[in-house]
Amino acid sequence: MEEQDFINDLRAGKQFAYGKLLDLFQQKVFATCISFVPNKEDAEDIAQDVFVEVFNSINKFKGNSKLSTWIYRITTNKCLEFIRKKNTKKRFAFLQSIMGNEIPMDKTKYFTEMNHPGVLLENKQKSETLFKAINQLPDAQRVVFTLSKIDGLSNQEVCDITEKSLSSVESLMFRAKKNLQDVLGDFYKNDMK
Repeated sequence: MEEQDFINDLRAGKQFAYGKLLDLFQQKVFATCISFVPNKEDAEDIAQDVFVEVFNSINKFKGNSKLSTWIYRITTNKCLEFIRKKNTKKRFAFLQSIMGNEIPMDKTKYFTEMNHPGVLLENKQKSETLFKAINQLPDAQRVVFTLSKIDGLSNQEVCDITEKSLSSVESLMFRAKKNLQDVLGDFYKNDMK
């Protein structure tokens, strides 16, 4: 089946097309979600949101890119949206605690899923440190770094997903690596002692 026929079937609301969409993209979307948000339950929730968005927006898909590129774009946007909301909640809880209105914080550690194939580090503590450092990067750098280095996509695929030029992607990658070296430098210096 050609991609355009498949898209037409999705637009027509054909059940088998939705099943095929899930078969084709479920694992890829989840892998990208867990690259950005290394917590299984949160990544699953975001992945579900991605497919709801795809189903609801398929009529808006113009076909200027491949369907997979469009789905990756939705996935990265949903992940960034989730991270922004989570950071806002953390700041709110912190402010509440300063003001004396304690909000019970979840005692479980946020970074629970470190079995992601893109994470090839020796232990969970280093993985957690890396993901915290990645989440401190500006959004554009975080997206480029995560898609390239954790999800293993080519620079061209990253260009297509982010709608940026190759030189822009390379520049963002360079700055992301530099920022990560700065952030992680102290951690590794202390770790070597």
